[in-house]
Amino acid sequence: MKDKVFVTTAIDYTNDVIHMGHAYQKILADCLARYYRNKTGRENVLFTTGTDEHGTTTEKAAKARNVEMKAHVDEISAKDMLELASLDISYDRFIRTTDPDHKKVASEFFAKSFHNGDIYKGKYQGLYCEGCETYKTLSELDETGQCPDHKTRQIQKLDEENYYFRWSKYTDFLKDLISTNALKVVPEGKRKEMLGFIDQGILDIPVTRPKYKVSWGIECPVDATQVIYVWFDALINYYTEGLAKGFWNDDTEIIHVLGKDNARWHTLLWPAMLKSVGIAKLPDHVLVHSFLSLEGQKISKSRGNVIRPTELTAKYGTDPIRYYMLRFGPLLDDADISISTLERVYNADLANGLGNLVARTAKLCEKWNISLSDDNISANQHLWDEDWAKPIQQFIQQFRVDLVLQNIWEQIKAVDKHINESEPWKITDETRAREVLVWEAGQVLEIGRKLAPFMPSTSQKIIAQFSAQPIKVADSLFPRL
Repeated sequence: MKDKVFVTTAIDYTNDVIHMGHAYQKILADCLARYYRNKTGRENVLFTTGTDEHGTTTEKAAKARNVEMKAHVDEISAKDMLELASLDISYDRFIRTTDPDHKKVASEFFAKSFHNGDIYKGKYQGLYCEGCETYKTLSELDETGQCPDHKTRQIQKLDEENYYFRWSKYTDFLKDLISTNALKVVPEGKRKEMLGFIDQGILDIPVTRPKYKVSWGIECPVDATQVIYVWFDALINYYTEGLAKGFWNDDTEIIHVLGKDNARWHTLLWPAMLKSVGIAKLPDHVLVHSFLSLEGQKISKSRGNVIRPTELTAKYGTDPIRYYMLRFGPLLDDADISISTLERVYNADLANGLGNLVARTAKLCEKWNISLSDDNISANQHLWDEDWAKPIQQFIQQFRVDLVLQNIWEQIKAVDKHINESEPWKITDETRAREVLVWEAGQVLEIGRKLAPFMPSTSQKIIAQFSAQPIKVADSLFPRL
């Protein structure tokens, strides 16, 4: 691992407020950022998320509401930030593509690629999905001629003059980059999928739209009648903040976290764009997660089954939602969230599992006036560097946060088993009682520290309770539903 870490999420369209399908990657990225802050120091980690505010989807959404464009994107961005706050997402910057610094960097980036000979004027005749804001080939549509990810949107047939990016020029570069794992695309299935796209043949891609068709965008710096294509604009947001904060260099590990519908742009287009303008530093990892559905159906505004983070956190709390998503979310394959499953997991893993362990251990400690020594309390300040934490480190390096939580819950079960077998409530000898309970309380404190990247509020409560002199009973962490 390098000295610094830069974690990003994809930025979200402002046609509507984000829902849980968008929020999963924010929780995942936040977990990684919190882990690396603990391991390397807060000053060595940068974490960004934000909104992609240009393009036709945003423009149409504002017009449908009869709201001025700037007012619309301001409102959606503010609401997105409230949704993220409900999940305790600890980003360092919420970047917006309408921010002046980003517009400046994106314009300069485009101009440099143009002057380097990688952008040229041409005529596009083909298909376009407004939902994806991407150009489509017939092979990318389903049997009905629709985009598989946006079946309710009519595919558009475009005939317009644009500026093209010489994407095909970088075919060999991209194949080498991904096949050698110089850019690590995980999981492995997504890496193979990206290599498959390359083998099908990379074609040059339009990177502007005529202003008379799409007025809401960054003006093309070489032609005032055009605006920069939304994807070319949006990808540059990472460089905007990374460069400004000193996190776009060889000392930094860059980790992009995104959904599988965005994988091609981040793994194939973005590195080619960077190469085009002479930026040697490329992303190190692209973590591609799958889709989240709700009660067996794709989460979609048109279906009327959108569920937002604030709705879930208001009822179940922030950390239970973070736990459920990180343990059972679509990390490797598509996953489904159901309220019945969420409540079953809450009761089994949190109320009857972690919460019960903390409560019963604290009660036993209070009976004997147990305090952990300064050595017990401080020994795990840098727990991720301890030998026993190496399996967890390996899981994190593989981005398998689900396996880290599985490991922690195995420890919870082991401590519960120890309590049941040692039966400290039956011990009458104070020396023996203290010996047993100090070990058990130390394990609970260790669990609390391990949970810091995953369930930050719960972690803080456990650490405070079991660092107290003496340990006291506190309110239940997870009241049973």
